[in-house]
Amino acid sequence: MAATEFIPDQNKTEEITAHVLWMTTGLSCEGDSVAMTAATNPSLEDIVQGVIPGMPKVVIHNQVISFTQGDEYMQAWYDAEAGKLDPFVLIIEGSIGNEDINGEGHWSGFGVNPDTGQPITTNEWVDRLAPKAAAVVAVGTCATYGGIPAMKNNPTGAMGLPDYLGWKWKSKANLPVICIPGCPAQPDNMTETLMYLVFHLAGMAPVPDLDEQLRPKWLFGRTVREGCNRAGFAEEGNFATEYGSDHRCLVKLGCKGPVVKCNVPVRGWVNGLGGCPNVGGICMACTMPGFPDKYMPFMAEDAWGSAAANFTRFAYGPVVRYFRKRNMQKKYDVEPEWRRPGPQLTSGYAKRW
Repeated sequence: MAATEFIPDQNKTEEITAHVLWMTTGLSCEGDSVAMTAATNPSLEDIVQGVIPGMPKVVIHNQVISFTQGDEYMQAWYDAEAGKLDPFVLIIEGSIGNEDINGEGHWSGFGVNPDTGQPITTNEWVDRLAPKAAAVVAVGTCATYGGIPAMKNNPTGAMGLPDYLGWKWKSKANLPVICIPGCPAQPDNMTETLMYLVFHLAGMAPVPDLDEQLRPKWLFGRTVREGCNRAGFAEEGNFATEYGSDHRCLVKLGCKGPVVKCNVPVRGWVNGLGGCPNVGGICMACTMPGFPDKYMPFMAEDAWGSAAANFTRFAYGPVVRYFRKRNMQKKYDVEPEWRRPGPQLTSGYAKRW
């Protein structure tokens, strides 16, 4: 389906209003929404105030920044379900609990069903709105791949949105789930992707180019190591021995940068400044599908990383990159198997009382 097929008779971007229904009611901490308020390139204000040249009008419904509440705030979700907000983008923040194993309760909800007086689960809203959305976006590692709520031994059966909808699922505009991982996601990554999507839905930008894990390639196309200002020290086999003022490579202090796809070292955190390795912190791999299980304990030196670090001092660069890429594809860029929907809890959780 072409980008403009579901926006009939609208050729001027100023005639289009794109609604963004941003749900913060998955299993998470709303940290992505809070982080988004720090975006500068573009800023949230630039998007909602319409100061970006040629950009259609955007209305964002997000309870963290909304001044409305209760039934008034909820009305946008009912309007979207009724087809009154075409086109709209559905954004999910937080992992999806497995409501097939919720016992007599529910894992997460948003609003109240007037007929039953019971909460409407987050899963039900996804079921209602995803088929009608022009695009569906998962922000933060909880929503993209399950994240911390989906750790081994969790009781909720939590999973990411692609696990819930299906990795080959497509939206009304024929787009897969678009994933912007991070714990939280880098602020500008969220607003830039949202801006790109709105331009695409208006027929002014191409289809977003995504990798196999549904991340925008232009944001997650290279590793932390490739963008880190400490990488030169690693190449020379020169590694930090303590946290803080030591400016050398942090791999032997637990940094997972060589196998992590993230642009924070290049982009910074707020207005180009900050970011984990830029300020002396290790990369804990929070943008990766296997986070956190495959990278713990966070501050312990990885045996393979240490071996690779020592090997780098003597090896030819392409050989090291080949084996690192192979290791990423088979181990680090893959979700744990228990993050799937179904009637059985397979995370390993065992009730203790």
